[in-house]
Amino acid sequence: MFNPAEFPTPTLVSVNGVELEVFETGQENAGNPIVLCHGWPEHAFSWRYQMPALAAAGYHVIAPNQRGYGNSTRPADATDYSIDQLSGDLITLLDHYGYEDATFVGHDWGANVVWGLTLLHPDRVKKIINLALPYQARTEKPWITYMEEFLGSDNYFVHFNRQPGVADAVLDENTSQFLRNMFRKNVPPSPPEPGMMMINLARAEEPHGDPLMSDNELAVFISAFEETGFTSSINWYRNLDHNWQILADVDPIIQKPALMIYGNRDVIPKSENLSDFVPKVDVISLDCGHWIQQEMPDETTRKMLQWLEHDSAV
Repeated sequence: MFNPAEFPTPTLVSVNGVELEVFETGQENAGNPIVLCHGWPEHAFSWRYQMPALAAAGYHVIAPNQRGYGNSTRPADATDYSIDQLSGDLITLLDHYGYEDATFVGHDWGANVVWGLTLLHPDRVKKIINLALPYQARTEKPWITYMEEFLGSDNYFVHFNRQPGVADAVLDENTSQFLRNMFRKNVPPSPPEPGMMMINLARAEEPHGDPLMSDNELAVFISAFEETGFTSSINWYRNLDHNWQILADVDPIIQKPALMIYGNRDVIPKSENLSDFVPKVDVISLDCGHWIQQEMPDETTRKMLQWLEHDSAV
């Protein structure tokens, strides 16, 4: 287990009209940046196991709490969390350090941001490593409409958009219980329960599976969301149809070298046509659930470093 006291001390960096809380290591490796983008409901602390190893391998490791998270700015307007704003934060973060481009790593929603960032600013992206969430091809109908038709109104993506504020309040009332129930591993397969998944998790008195992390580690996430609430991070979901519009005229093919890491027990399905949109992609799967880099930290880090070393040598 990781001692939270060993995580880097953050700095606040002004970018793109907001301030980001940024955690760094390997500053002595200036010129070789790698930017780590967390998912939901997470925090830069999600990368605690990868950061020292990447720094030891010669990288300047930059892990921001993205807008809406931790001590980063939390704009009140939901439209301030669109893909052009989220990617703009990362681009101006590169500008802050004087970098033309960087390797970007994303997990879950962070992966979605890295895919979108690469579509919108391909010249600023050197390589991609994404975990859990494969490239999402643009659908004929807006994403939330599409999901509502196929997955129903209780799907949490749909619910977040169609019933704004409802889930936010339940999660805020049950922050500790929700995160305890969310961050699990070895969860036995079971049929989906009726109702909205995230609300069910927040209200469940008994968690399934095994704890993903120690109580001290979990406390980092709990204290962060007790401070911020969940609305600002859920607002990312409330921009999916806006993002669909933003990407309408963007070339959908990503030409950068990419590594996609799946968890074989993740509920997110693997892409059947990933190489159609990301032709230079390598794909690996680990025997774990959704929280890949926290559930199998050593193996995840090893796979990342092997790919980065191999790709650099090609």
